[in-house]
Amino acid sequence: MSEKFFTSVKLDADLCKGCINCIKRCPTQAIRVRNGKAEITNEFCIDCGECIRICPHHAKLPSYDRLDVLERYEYTVALPAPALYGQFNNLDDVNIVLTALKRVGFDDVYEVSGAAELVSELSREYVKNHPEAHPVISTACPSVTRLIRVRFPNLIEHLLPIKPPVELAAELARERAVKKTGLPPEKIGIIFLSPCPSKVSATKAPLGTEKSSVDAVCAIKDIYTRLLPEMKAVADNPEELRISGKIGISWGTSGGEAGGLLAENYLAADGIENVIRILEDLEDQKFSDLEFIELNACNGGCVGGVLTVENPYLAMVKLKRLRKYMTVAKSHVQDNLPKEEAYWTKEVTYEPVFKLGTDMKESIARMARVEELCAGFPGLDCGSCGAPTCKALAEDIVRGKAKEHDCIHILKKYIHHLSDEFSKLNGE
Repeated sequence: MSEKFFTSVKLDADLCKGCINCIKRCPTQAIRVRNGKAEITNEFCIDCGECIRICPHHAKLPSYDRLDVLERYEYTVALPAPALYGQFNNLDDVNIVLTALKRVGFDDVYEVSGAAELVSELSREYVKNHPEAHPVISTACPSVTRLIRVRFPNLIEHLLPIKPPVELAAELARERAVKKTGLPPEKIGIIFLSPCPSKVSATKAPLGTEKSSVDAVCAIKDIYTRLLPEMKAVADNPEELRISGKIGISWGTSGGEAGGLLAENYLAADGIENVIRILEDLEDQKFSDLEFIELNACNGGCVGGVLTVENPYLAMVKLKRLRKYMTVAKSHVQDNLPKEEAYWTKEVTYEPVFKLGTDMKESIARMARVEELCAGFPGLDCGSCGAPTCKALAEDIVRGKAKEHDCIHILKKYIHHLSDEFSKLNGE
């Protein structure tokens, strides 16, 4: 499979019972049940994590690095996502978390929220100077960017061509670590603490850049329990490590990025089903006068990722409380990096993975066959065939990946037909 369609969501076949919960919830119809087991089509998967969330048998698993990855490097830097701060009760100083990260094994920390403030400044400038791109669509959520790449080609030109905060944070963290230690870059490990599998895939197959600057991705849920005792130990005297303010921390929840633009003409939506509806309406040009659109695949924003531990809505409340007495921002572009280094170095292009044929003629012929097949199906979308809908089954058939008799109703009719034929033969 091509690396550009890498997915961090994997199937544990031993745990899979072949139920159809996942195929019904997958927003891109990337899952089928064949031979009693679920199968994930990498090209269709956008790593939104819905199948992980819904699977009653825990057969869908996110792949990420374990914390022993720290042992591979001479010097390690933790990149905590803003969502991490929303996991803790009564947190009033992020320095407590940052200091605790050093105590659990990291040599240094660099807040992704600090890089987020840089992206906010650059985004404000881009939105102001490129009215032809309005509404500009955020590229901070990899699931959304990947969805647009494979399903909404007309919206690609609206994507914000700025590296996501985690990539900028990784680049700046490595640069700082090299200056501080004198070590060669390859001996320094930049470790992102992620709230979701989507950002794992973004480091393996990045969009907008040739190669990610992140060396490994660990889950917030794995580091959470290790942080708790260390946070208690340093609560009274943490190191001053924070480099971000309200704007950066706000990126952990839906609306935080858009709010950082300090503008009014924006839209923020979260939850993958809501995101798809917004993109469909945007493609139909139903929006006017909007300058910026922020979209998050997870409910509540990054705090709703499946690699977190806290209820996303409680996490949102905790972050709101944490931001109350913070300064607006602490990181600024002029103090950190040349602007050109923050922009994409590689164009994002349309990948028509859902097409039925190799050219227009074949696609039209296959679409006609799909309609013909659908007319013969019951239209119940029961999922018994292993596909989420009758139309999806028809598309699988024309792609050569399924048969008509996979439909239990068609099979039943066929069996009845055979039974009638045998009865006629016996009667004769």
